[in-house]
Amino acid sequence: MKKIIALNLVLLSSFIGFSQDHFSGISTSNRVGILNGLINPAEYSNLSKKFEVNLYGVSFNSNNNKIGFSDLTSNKNLQDVIFKGNEPVNLQFDGQIVGPSVAVKLLKWGFAVTTKANVKFDLINIDTNIGNAISNNNATSALTLLNTNNNQRLIGTSYGEVGFSIARPIIDKEKHSFSAGVTFKLLFPGSYSNIGLNGLNGRITQSGNDAFLTTNQPAQLNIAYSGSLANNFSNFSDYTKSIFGGLNGMATDIGFTYKWKDGANKHKIKAGLAIRNIGSMTFKDNNNSSTNYSLNIPNSNPLNLNTFSNANNLGDVETILNSNGYLTKIDGQKDFKVKLPTLFSLYADFKIAPKLFITGYLQQKLNSDSDNDQITALNLVSVTPRLNLGFFETYVPISSNPISGSTVGFGFRLGGFYLGSNSIVTSLTSNGKQADFYTGFRWAFL
Repeated sequence: MKKIIALNLVLLSSFIGFSQDHFSGISTSNRVGILNGLINPAEYSNLSKKFEVNLYGVSFNSNNNKIGFSDLTSNKNLQDVIFKGNEPVNLQFDGQIVGPSVAVKLLKWGFAVTTKANVKFDLINIDTNIGNAISNNNATSALTLLNTNNNQRLIGTSYGEVGFSIARPIIDKEKHSFSAGVTFKLLFPGSYSNIGLNGLNGRITQSGNDAFLTTNQPAQLNIAYSGSLANNFSNFSDYTKSIFGGLNGMATDIGFTYKWKDGANKHKIKAGLAIRNIGSMTFKDNNNSSTNYSLNIPNSNPLNLNTFSNANNLGDVETILNSNGYLTKIDGQKDFKVKLPTLFSLYADFKIAPKLFITGYLQQKLNSDSDNDQITALNLVSVTPRLNLGFFETYVPISSNPISGSTVGFGFRLGGFYLGSNSIVTSLTSNGKQADFYTGFRWAFL
C-alpha cells in the first residue's frame, strides 16, 4: 500500500506541465471533427470537412486537493504535504490516447470509427491520519482516533475501446438544424485494482518507530484485482502493458446538437447535450479476484502498519490481513463487472464577433466515486473564449472542479496540429493543484 501511494505521487510530479477534462478547448472547436464527436456523437453530422482522419491524440491529466505547483519544485517531501491537515486526500491521474480513427460526412449522415485507450489511477477520500501512518510509519500523535463514513479507495484501471458512430439532422432548415447521434462502443478491459475501506472507526497508536491500527467496530473492505495489476502495482508500466484486453463489455454515447446557422458549416449559436459511457465491462483473467470482507482488528492483536512496506500487490495486502486473522469473508467472485463513469454534458458556443467565439461547458457525473465497482470521473464547468482564423485557432479554457479548484489554461491549433493545457497558466502563476497536457494531429479534407 505504501508503494501504490508513492506511485501516484510520482505520476503527479512526472507529468507537471501535463485533469480529467481531456482536450479542453479543442474538443469544442468551431473546426468540428473527431474530438468533438468524442464528447457528443451528434457532432459527426456537423463535420467541417467530408473526411477526417485522426492520426494520434494524447492527453495526460493529474489533479489533487493538496499539492501545489510550488511543492513539486521545492525540496519538500510530497508524502508529508499530501497527508497534512484533516481534509481527506483526493488525487487523480488520468491518461487517454485517441488512436487511428476516421470520420465521414455522406449527404446528411455522419459516420465514424474511433479507437481509444484509457489509463487511470486515483486516491479517493483517503483519511490523512491513516495515509500518513502507512506511508511514513508513524502517527500524527501518540494516539489518533479514526471515525469516517467515507469509502476510502485506491483504484487503478486500464482499458481500450472501439467506437462506431452515426449521426443525422432530424430538422435541417435554412437557418436552424437539430441533430442526433449515437456511438456504440466495444470495451476491452485490460487491468484493474481496487481497495475500498468503508466505515473505519478505530485508533492509531505510536510505539517506537511503528504505528499500530485497531478498530472499535468491524469495517467493510473490498479487494479486487485483475490483469497485470494483480501482480504488481508499484510500476507505471503495470498500467500500460495490457491496456487492450479481450472484448468483454459494451457502452453507449447519445447526443443532440442545435445550430442557429450562419452560412455553410458556420453558426451564430451551437448547443449540445450528451450522455456518455452508459455501460460496463467484465474483467476476466486467470488471476482475477474480487472479495468483500469484514475487517476487525482487536486491541489484543493490533496491526503494525509497517508490515505493508514490502507489499507489491493487493494480493500481498490480502495475505497480510488474512494471516493475522483480521478478515472475515462476506462474499467474493472470480470474474467481476466494473461500471464506466457515466457523464452528462451540456455546452453552448456563441459567436461574439467575426472570428471571436465563447464556449460554456458543463460536465456532471451520474455515478458515485465511492462505489467499489465504479471507475471515477470529475464534475467540472468551463468557459472558453477562442479566436478562430481558419487555419489558426487559439483559446483560453477557464475551468473549475471540486478537487483542484479553478484553473486557467491555453491552447492553439495550427491546421490539423493542436497543443494545449487546461491549467498551465494557473500552475505557473498561482500555485495550482492541477497539471495537464495534450497534443495531437488530425487531417481533414474535401
